Amino acid sequence: MPVPLPDDASVLLQPPDADEVACVARGVISAVAPEGGLTGLQQTLVAAMFHSMTGHDVDPLALQAELAAKPYGAREFAEDMHRRNLAFRGRVVQMMVTVELVLNPLPPTVAGRVAEFAAELSVHDDLEDVLHGFADSGRRLAAIDFDRNGYLHDFDVHHLEHLHVGDGALTGPWTPVEDDPGLAARWSSLGDLTAGTLGRGVYDFYKTRGFAFPGAPGSAPPLLAQHDWVHILADYGTRVESEIEVFAFIARANDDLHAFSLLAMVVSLFETGALAAGAGLFEADRGHLSQPGMAVRFGDAQRRAALCTGSNDFMAADWFAVADKPVAVLRKELLLPPKSDEARTAGSVGPWDAEGISPFQLNAGRKLAAAEGREYTGS
Repeated sequence: MPVPLPDDASVLLQPPDADEVACVARGVISAVAPEGGLTGLQQTLVAAMFHSMTGHDVDPLALQAELAAKPYGAREFAEDMHRRNLAFRGRVVQMMVTVELVLNPLPPTVAGRVAEFAAELSVHDDLEDVLHGFADSGRRLAAIDFDRNGYLHDFDVHHLEHLHVGDGALTGPWTPVEDDPGLAARWSSLGDLTAGTLGRGVYDFYKTRGFAFPGAPGSAPPLLAQHDWVHILADYGTRVESEIEVFAFIARANDDLHAFSLLAMVVSLFETGALAAGAGLFEADRGHLSQPGMAVRFGDAQRRAALCTGSNDFMAADWFAVADKPVAVLRKELLLPPKSDEARTAGSVGPWDAEGISPFQLNAGRKLAAAEGREYTGS
C-alpha cells in the first residue's frame, strides 16, 4: 500500500531543514543511481538543484557511500515523507525524473525504481509510463507520449483563445500557422509600444534574431511562441543553454505537475538527444545541460520560478493583455527575484547580451535589417 497523503491536521508545510534535505537527497540518489553509481552529470545536478531549491548543500558522493552501507528503499523513504503533501512529494519525484533523464540510454532498472518510489509516495504521474516506454521501446513511443501524458494531456484546439489564432488554423498543439495575416499583424504591432514594455521587448527580440512573427511564413508554432515572452520577462538569451533555463523556469512556475513534461522534453532534446524533435520546431542537439556551469543555471532558473507569487502557467497566458506593461513592473508583481550571482558567474545571460544570441540568429537579424532598409541595432 502506498503511503497516504497527510490530512490538514498533520501536514508539514514548513521548508525542509538540513536533516530533511539530506533525507530527500538520499531518496533521490537511491532512486536514480544506475549500476556503478551516479554519473558525473547526475552528481552535479543533484548538488546544484538541492543548493538552489533548499538553501542547503548536499554531497552526492558522500551520501552515495552511506547508501552503499545502508540502502534506503522506496517504502522507507515514503514513510519518512508521510507528513509531506502531494505538491512536495510531486516535486521530489520530478527531481528524480530530471536526474534519471540525463542517462543515455536510460536503464529500465532505473526507470522502474523511480516509478516504485513515485508509487510509494502516492504520486501517480503519467510521465512515469512514458519513461517505462522510453527505456523499453525507444524514442518514438516517448516522443508521442510526452504530449499525450504531459502538459498537453487535455489539449483542445477550441480552448486556445490566448494564442489569438484564426478559426481552424490549429489542428494540434504544435501546429505552425504561417498564413494568418491578422495574427502576424498583431505581433508586428508590438513595435508600436514604448521601450521597456514587455511587448516592445518581444518585438525587438524577434527583429534582432530575424525571427518571423507567428502567422507569417517560416514562423514558429503559436504555442511554442508563448515561451518567447518568458525570455524577456525572466531575462534569458536564446542559445540552447538559455532555452533549457527558460523551460526549467516555465515548468517550475506552474503548480500543475503536468507542466514538468515540457522540461522533460527539452532535456531529452538538448542533453541526451533521446528525442529527435519536439514542440514543432526544436531538433535534437546533445550535450548542453552537461556544459560547465549549466547545472547551476538550471537550478537557479527553478529557484526563481518557485519564488514567484502564485501558480503561473506561462504557456497559457494571454501575453497581449499585459504587453504594454513595463517589464520591471511585471517582475515586481510576480515577485520574480533576479538571477543569483552564482548563475551569472556560471554564464547565465539575458537576451540583449552578446552571448545571449547565437551566431546564426545574429546573422539572420542582420539580414532582416538589411532587407528592411534599416540599421541593425541588436546584440
